[in-house]
Amino acid sequence: MRLLLQAPASVYAAAQCSKLHSSVVGVKFLERRLAINDSIFSGYNVRRRRLHGKRTSVKSVSASAASLEADASSLLTMEAENDVLKALSQIIDPDFGTDIVSCGFVKDLDVDDISGEVSFRLELTTPACPIKEVFEKQANEVVAALPWVNNVKVTMSAQPAKQIYSAQLPPGLQTISNIIAVSSCKGGVGKSTVAVNLAYTLAGMGARVGIFDADVYGPSLPTMVSPENRLLEMNPEKKTIIPTEYMGVKMVSFGFAGQGRAIMRGPMVSGVINQLLTTTEWGELDYLVIDMPPGTGDIQLTLCQVVPLTAAVIVTTPQKLAFIDVAKGVRMFSKLKVPCVAVVENMCHFDADGKRFYPFGRGSGSQVVEQFGIPHLFDLPIRPTLSASGDSGMPEVVADPQGDVAEIFQNLGVCVVQQCAKIRQQVSTAVMYDKSIKAIRVKVPDSNEEFLLNPATVRRNDRSAKSVDEWTGEQKLQYGDIPEDIEPEEIQPMGNYAVSITWPDGFSQIAPYDQLQSMERLVDVPQPIPA
Repeated sequence: MRLLLQAPASVYAAAQCSKLHSSVVGVKFLERRLAINDSIFSGYNVRRRRLHGKRTSVKSVSASAASLEADASSLLTMEAENDVLKALSQIIDPDFGTDIVSCGFVKDLDVDDISGEVSFRLELTTPACPIKEVFEKQANEVVAALPWVNNVKVTMSAQPAKQIYSAQLPPGLQTISNIIAVSSCKGGVGKSTVAVNLAYTLAGMGARVGIFDADVYGPSLPTMVSPENRLLEMNPEKKTIIPTEYMGVKMVSFGFAGQGRAIMRGPMVSGVINQLLTTTEWGELDYLVIDMPPGTGDIQLTLCQVVPLTAAVIVTTPQKLAFIDVAKGVRMFSKLKVPCVAVVENMCHFDADGKRFYPFGRGSGSQVVEQFGIPHLFDLPIRPTLSASGDSGMPEVVADPQGDVAEIFQNLGVCVVQQCAKIRQQVSTAVMYDKSIKAIRVKVPDSNEEFLLNPATVRRNDRSAKSVDEWTGEQKLQYGDIPEDIEPEEIQPMGNYAVSITWPDGFSQIAPYDQLQSMERLVDVPQPIPA
């Protein structure tokens, strides 16, 4: 022990060098290890000089040496982990525009710097991520390129299905990550065909998927799929609906309720749809595709207001008449703050004798994209197989997974996955409280502008019945009722249009993005408060 105490740092480093050499680690990491050991022993020598002249026991000296070795090991492990994270930060997520480390994708990092073994998990936002194999390959390559690494083990996973504000939803919808509305606002354009094939495309990409047929007057799902059990069942204890299933996709339709097509008035239909959708035991789903009924009436509004729609896909045909009706639907989604992420133009063209023909004209889909700024357009050809698959009970993407139509739906599926991930990321970070400057940061989705608000200003601008008399418009909440230094306790997203802010007095304020944008902003940014 005495020899260990009096030996210079280089002796200990040489021992460590031999240990490293036997494990065949990289030269650069070896050099850094030597440098850290020298640094540790330099500190140790200072401590030893302080003890000079004092009587110390062998036990205390041994404990001190063990402590130093533990410090060295801890520092080396931290250095190795930093190396790995720095390497992984080279991988950029194209949807979020930032690296996978900043996105929080890297989990369970475990580094053994002696053997050169590294393991970690990449937790993506969805199991249907179209570039998950690319991420896995890149992660293996950049970490394996580190000079001291001998073996890399990467596992892939996805975040569990959960709505951003799940506690405020009916129990059946709390474990669904994304709800996609497929809408046309006009009958006969192939909306159900698009909805079903999109659902099975997402399932083929590895996602857990469900389909809800919201057309009570003319349900299409029973014709387009062929589940073994064609009747919905009821859980007698929970009084909930158990969905039927076909090829791994859960589904609910009024056509599976043993009623065929409904003959009832509008308010009754809205109640039936609400019950079918919210009392179903969907379980954990990454995507629920809703086949919307045509039109922009009470049923559609009820669905959009009751269900937290993540995004909408618009289906149209080339005719001008289709565009007029579709435009109404896009405006409805816009007012309800539901982003339309793609347009599918069905029955566009067919090929014959080496030429392409457009029997219904051209331009309706492009017009929707240009007029409303929807970023993605997908053309579906006229194909007898596409129509036949809708009548046979097997979706086209399942019947012919390598065909041209399946490729178009694959591209649509990739678009939907990427856009939903982007929307959820924007919504989750749209309004946040910055404790360091005691201000609320606001960056509304689809806007590049970020601005700051005083929490007291936000609280004083509440427009609920508790703050403003609904009949007279009289302001019940007075300016002086709110302390200037009030801070929010929690901020949670409310769909794509607002946030719910919980204040210290227990009041929960609903603050729409439009209202936040109209409030007086902080011009002089406060200096960060020291921790």
